[in-house]
Amino acid sequence: MKEITVTELKAKMDAGEDIELIDVRQPNEFEFAKIEGAKLIPLGEIIARKDEIDSSKEIVMQCKSGGRSARAIQALQASGFEGDMANLVGGILAWSDQIDPSVPKYN
Repeated sequence: MKEITVTELKAKMDAGEDIELIDVRQPNEFEFAKIEGAKLIPLGEIIARKDEIDSSKEIVMQCKSGGRSARAIQALQASGFEGDMANLVGGILAWSDQIDPSVPKYN
């Protein structure tokens, strides 16, 4: 599975690259802490809502630490979804640690 670090993602965002950032956490988690520009599609809805994902863009899947987003990629691939997908290593916790400490952490 393709992976991307938070540093790599930030560089792409800063460069203005057209990235589809999909957050697969639950709505309450998304409301508490999110990466600017992310679109919420919870893991349990990812297959039913896959048409909402722009497969023409580079797609980055993100969750709290990387587990659910990896499962989302596997589920999408198994469903026949074709797109350039990468898993955000360390998820939003890594984003908070390394990129933007104003993004709150939670247990």
